Order: sequence, then C-alpha cells, then structure tokens
Amino acid sequence: MKEYTAIAIVSVFVTVFLDHISGVGLLRRRGFYLFLLIILGFTFLVNGYLTGATIVRYASRFYLGLRIGSIPVEDFLFGFSMVTLSIVFWEYFKKR
Repeated sequence: MKEYTAIAIVSVFVTVFLDHISGVGLLRRRGFYLFLLIILGFTFLVNGYLTGATIVRYASRFYLGLRIGSIPVEDFLFGFSMVTLSIVFWEYFKKR
C-alpha cells in the first residue's frame, strides 16, 4: 500500500479510537457534522487552490492517485483527523 494512503487511513482509525476511549463522543454529535461540512468547504477552497495550481505536488508512488477535483483523497482523511482530534483533545482537557 502507498505510504501516504496508509498513514491517512491509520490517522482516521486513531482519531475514531481516541474519540471513543476519551468519552468525548464527538462523532455522535449532530452539530459536529455541520461543522465538518463547513471545514470541507474551506478544504476545497484552500487545498483545491494549492493542489490545482501545482503549488503542492504529490509523488504518485506515495498515494493512490484518486482525486476529488484537484485534491488527493488522502488530504480529506488527514483533514478529518486533524480537525476532529483537535476538538476531541480540547473537549477532553476542558473537563479536567
């Protein structure tokens, strides 16, 4: 499997696992998915520009080559993990 793809998939599993064991339950909240939709819009705007204008290039030997627009699918997985983990950590440590 391609390295970038494998790491992206692992990041999603780790994120879901940490949300579950932390007790935050972010993935069970309806409001989170609205927030994620807004983030997705900005991903298309910013990441779409960066990858479409070839400012950021990806070596094909490291990722699947599947794109939504000009954005590699793996970027969406990493984006999900980055945003979700940030909120999970915030909510978890806010309780402490």
